Amino acid sequence: MRNDNGIMKKCRASLKKGGKGLRSLWNRLRSLLSFLKRMDWYIINKFIGTYVYSILLIISVSIVFDVNENLAKFTTFHAPLRAIVFDYYANFVPYFANLFSPLFVFISVIFFTSKLAGNSEIIAMLACGMSFKRLLRPYLISAALIAVLNFYLGAYVIPKGTVVRHDFESLYKNNKKNTSASNIQLMVDKGVVAYISQYDDTRKTGYGFALYKFDNKKLVSQMNANVIQYDTISDSRYHWKARNYKIRTLKGMREQITSGVEIDTLIQMEPMDLVFSKGQQETFTSPELLRYISKQQERGSSNVVQYEVEYHKRIASSFASFILTIIGVSLSSRKRKGGMGLYLGIGLALSFAYILLQTVSATFAINADTPPILAAWIPNLLYTIIAYFCYRQAPN
Repeated sequence: MRNDNGIMKKCRASLKKGGKGLRSLWNRLRSLLSFLKRMDWYIINKFIGTYVYSILLIISVSIVFDVNENLAKFTTFHAPLRAIVFDYYANFVPYFANLFSPLFVFISVIFFTSKLAGNSEIIAMLACGMSFKRLLRPYLISAALIAVLNFYLGAYVIPKGTVVRHDFESLYKNNKKNTSASNIQLMVDKGVVAYISQYDDTRKTGYGFALYKFDNKKLVSQMNANVIQYDTISDSRYHWKARNYKIRTLKGMREQITSGVEIDTLIQMEPMDLVFSKGQQETFTSPELLRYISKQQERGSSNVVQYEVEYHKRIASSFASFILTIIGVSLSSRKRKGGMGLYLGIGLALSFAYILLQTVSATFAINADTPPILAAWIPNLLYTIIAYFCYRQAPN
């Protein structure tokens, strides 16, 4: 009984500590949210609600057009309904919603802010002594929520879904991926160069393989194999099986030759290093992109520009929510005759110009040796100037 009483006392003490911890966490959360007034919650609800509504509306229209365009292909290649819904459209919607998120942010801000201005609500807020800078606070909080969500989806969630969508397109839309390569030469480690005459990615198999190891620019060993295959079920990375191999080891004027039927070996290369397909950078999460870029740069590969642009573009696109929000509020917060039509048109033009500028700057980075980080941030830098000008012209 004494032991039972001791256990019960410890349980009550731990429950009290846990309750105090939860209460302290709740108090901290309340203190963080205490600076948000009723007006802030009102604008945040309007912003987020209009943003979600515009995404649902435009993506629904996009799905209708996409179904109409691809229905014949789905029928021809006998795509199952489950794969169409869960493999294609379940990944199609987040991808394009995140891609055009700046457009949705801009439209949402202009749409509901113009309505607030038309109903003289913003005039009332400013007449009560509220500054335009204070009015921007709930807008920027909403933009921060959207920016964090967009970055998380674009950096970690959407790339995994893009892999599934690309596989579906290669099977049922006849968008064949590049699954072979020839005459591959790759520096896999310091002083170690691999060569593959022909590589088949569907079988993860290379033919006519050679591995050269140099020390102070002198060849010290060479391995040749008729066939080399990547071990996809191995627990370790870089695990390859070489068949019909021959290893030459050079020691001064002596040469040692070893040959055999099959050997397991570790070579620091993977199938993704050997075959490049269009849009492959979109299938990597941001940590995977960073590791891939670092690995390819160590090897001296020049085929990493599009991967660097993709990495920096994901960060820059998230910050675009703040810039376009400031522009949208500055344009639509003044009450004018004619309603929101003019501002909605300006907003659409600026949004499409931003997306077009992103594409053009990425193309310049790939084809004109523009630094990738600069190419990704050029649209934001230009639109920051526009946002500052619009903010200065906004009502105070």
